[in-house]
Amino acid sequence: MSITYTFPSTDALSSGLNDFVAKRSSEAIADHGAFTVAVSGGSLPKLLSKELRQNPNVDFSKWQIFWADERCVPLDDADSNYRELKIQLLDTLDSDKQPKSYTIGAFGKDAEKAAVDYEQQLKDYFKELPAFDLILLGMGPDGHCCSLFPGHPLLNETSRWVAPITDSPKPPPERITLTYPVLDNAKAVAFVTAGEGKQDMLQQILEQPQLQLPCQRVNPKGSVFWFVDDAAAGKLQKQTISKY
Repeated sequence: MSITYTFPSTDALSSGLNDFVAKRSSEAIADHGAFTVAVSGGSLPKLLSKELRQNPNVDFSKWQIFWADERCVPLDDADSNYRELKIQLLDTLDSDKQPKSYTIGAFGKDAEKAAVDYEQQLKDYFKELPAFDLILLGMGPDGHCCSLFPGHPLLNETSRWVAPITDSPKPPPERITLTYPVLDNAKAVAFVTAGEGKQDMLQQILEQPQLQLPCQRVNPKGSVFWFVDDAAAGKLQKQTISKY
């Protein structure tokens, strides 16, 4: 099931997303003592963190943060997905509220070693195929998500939980990414996108399923949620949209 929530502005989108994440966090912690979340990069950390870090009802100390994809760069590099979330969220939290975050290993540009190491981190924590409480993803201008790009062989990966990519069409070329077996075992997946420039691709993804773009191929056991602003939703049919 896919549900699309629209908001009049990016500030309203951020507020709605943070409320959604806070509820998911509380429910997961009440159920099994932790909130497992995988996060992508781009503008997502900024939208996610704006109000969430100030929410007194969010127990960040029970969070287990993984990465939906990561670039094979040092953690303090401008291209690092971890760095952006660290700046936007982790650095703003007191030491007693710090979540556990699982970062990519220091293997330089060796995506294969990084992928093997990161999959082992997942196995050490989950023991079996991960069932994330929530995976937070962006939407690329070509319809990609994580580092799963249109037409790439990784779209057909079924055995590895984490796969390397060395020919990403978007720099840097060396990356690691969660694969569809992990994405599709999630309890919920939320896509977040904003801006008028996303109108055409968003309309294709939500209303032309026959295209089989990477975002469209995410089919988790739980629901898929879309958090978008009115600018991005400008070409969607009314029946596609729900109000949060």
